[in-house]
Amino acid sequence: MVALVPIATLKDVTVKRRGKTILGPISHGLESAGFTIVLGPNGAGKTTLLNALHGVERLSDGSVTWTSPDHASYKDQAFVFQRPIMLRRTVRQNLAYPLQLLGHNKNEIETEVMDWVGRVGLNGVLDHFAPRLSGGEKQKLALARALIQKPKVLFLDEPCANLDGRSTREIETVLSEVNTAGTSVIMTTHDLGQARRLASDVVFLLNGQIHETGLAPHVFEAPKTPEAKAFFQGDIVE
Repeated sequence: MVALVPIATLKDVTVKRRGKTILGPISHGLESAGFTIVLGPNGAGKTTLLNALHGVERLSDGSVTWTSPDHASYKDQAFVFQRPIMLRRTVRQNLAYPLQLLGHNKNEIETEVMDWVGRVGLNGVLDHFAPRLSGGEKQKLALARALIQKPKVLFLDEPCANLDGRSTREIETVLSEVNTAGTSVIMTTHDLGQARRLASDVVFLLNGQIHETGLAPHVFEAPKTPEAKAFFQGDIVE
């Protein structure tokens, strides 16, 4: 893991819908090259936090400031959703599409496509129609399509929620590799085992507020708040 340095700062970030506060106010700093896991029960505001960071959520108040223009640039960020969106094209064409938009030549695109289908284990379905893939195959394709752009920041919203153990392990391997190579990963998950395996740091959300945050070993081994302790023990937290 490379050294962690500041990457983004949230200051009094608040999201309201129909007069109800969904998130915030939150003030927090994120670090580059970290693997940030966002935890919390359903409705805690995890997805809203990722959307706010990615710039696709309208803030009611506050601001998100990126320390580097590159990290803030939309083309240097990528987002993988819990339910992946497939272009009505083949696996090959899905992977090629973002590179075509970026102006890469055909040889570069073919090299990258073949590299990434190998890394996520989709060699056997390269020319299959993407919408007909299995759930695990779709999620691998969505991840490869995001990473083929070499983003500096990768957002993932419960990417393994509906996958079997083998697919989850394969995706975790890829995520660990790109994180070690320097991509900042910010991911939500309900899987505490997965969080313990991957996280460098943890953000625990409850009712739209950060209840606890810090380096993963410290948070998991000695949570400071009763809410975080209960959640990590598997209790229902409201």
